[in-house]
Amino acid sequence: MTLNPHLPLVYHPNYSFNFDPKHRFAMSKFAHLYQHVAELGLINNNLVEPILGTPEPLELIHCENYIHDLWNNRLDEKAMRRIGLPWSKELMARTFTAPQGTLQTARLALKHGIACHLAGGTHHAHNDFGSGYCMVNDLAFTAQTLIESGEVTNVLIFDLDVHQGDGTAAMLQHQAYAYTCSIHCEKNFPFRKSASDLDIGLANNMKDDEYLAIVDETLSYLLKELNPSLVLYDAGVDIWQGDGLGKLDISWDGIVKRDHLVLKRCLEHNIPVATVIGGGYDKDHLRLAKRHAIVVEQAASF
Repeated sequence: MTLNPHLPLVYHPNYSFNFDPKHRFAMSKFAHLYQHVAELGLINNNLVEPILGTPEPLELIHCENYIHDLWNNRLDEKAMRRIGLPWSKELMARTFTAPQGTLQTARLALKHGIACHLAGGTHHAHNDFGSGYCMVNDLAFTAQTLIESGEVTNVLIFDLDVHQGDGTAAMLQHQAYAYTCSIHCEKNFPFRKSASDLDIGLANNMKDDEYLAIVDETLSYLLKELNPSLVLYDAGVDIWQGDGLGKLDISWDGIVKRDHLVLKRCLEHNIPVATVIGGGYDKDHLRLAKRHAIVVEQAASF
């Protein structure tokens, strides 16, 4: 497979920092992902670094009190427990920079047809609270920013993380020009789901063929019906059969086929697509990074 070395990629060195390696959330995966993509020969003058984030831009979609309390370490213990990550200045730097990265990726996709963010997909963050390792919602922020600025007419958020995109669904429920679709394992976190524009809950232990047929049928229908200006694709790799939090039985090759299929369908319809990495859990952080790199490799194959 010949890979395109000019695929636009977005990354900031603050995405990974010194963090408990035994924590379920592998903070090192972003740096490992960057390194792996570099080893594939995909990083040269195509790499874009987003601006350093601050709370103010996120006021567009988040409760002002919540994000400023988060930034200044004023959230109570219960709120932080719901997020599941220990507060630090380094965590705040990466948390508020990553949404700028997804926005930058979307703008590059609008210009070039396809672009990949080596982070993003924090879809459990709600307007006034964080949850499930997600503090601020990069997908909702990007969609709302582009719609309000007039850079797009409408956006499809196609979320294939194994967990339902509850925060994104809740935050964009009144945004007529953003369409949220989540295809996820039904009997999995979050146990109280929000209503996306389209939710497809999958049975535990679903295998490749059935899964890929659902993804293809759903996306093909939505692209035809909506004709979106942009697809924001959350390429969560926690659907993998060996994932610690997945509950589906999708093979590694199944993820490759899924990502290729999603990108191919978007490009066939001449619809720009921006990818984010979404969720993935593995005690082997290098293997996890390689799993997250699948979507980048597939994007570079076009």
